Amino acid sequence: MASTAVVISDVRDGNLTRGKPTAPMAESTTEQTDKQAPKPINGNNGSFTLTGRLHSFRNAFHGVALMLRSQHNAWLHAFASFCILIAGMFFHLTDPEWCWIILAIMAVWTAEALNTALEFLADAAKPEYHPLVKCAKDVAAGGVLISAVGSVAIGLLVLGPHLITFLRAHF
Repeated sequence: MASTAVVISDVRDGNLTRGKPTAPMAESTTEQTDKQAPKPINGNNGSFTLTGRLHSFRNAFHGVALMLRSQHNAWLHAFASFCILIAGMFFHLTDPEWCWIILAIMAVWTAEALNTALEFLADAAKPEYHPLVKCAKDVAAGGVLISAVGSVAIGLLVLGPHLITFLRAHF
């Protein structure tokens, strides 16, 4: 049973055009194309290399630093994360408890990063005020709030019993 695949032959200005079907996977094709595939923009060259992966990590760290520099709420998340990690070490959390704490911290940071990215994109797409852009930003901020409230609940469930035990023993 032979199968064929359709290839994307041209990408220009965001328009995709379909090329003719390629030969089945088991057969080889000797047909050459005159055109070179255009290089994707915005840093993705399409090939997998160690250098490319290192650049991806550098870009990701740059993104985290940019978020910390530009978003005041990220400073609050950083402070809260630091305090919770110190409390976890103080209370000698178990491995499962650490998993919940790390998951909660990760959820808030991920929501904040996605919110920040959406805000940057919305501002680039529509620099002047637009009610739909405001709605998009409000919904994204609501996602961060939902994540933060859930993380507080996890923090209380994990750290609450340790804190109560500590308070009873010392007061």
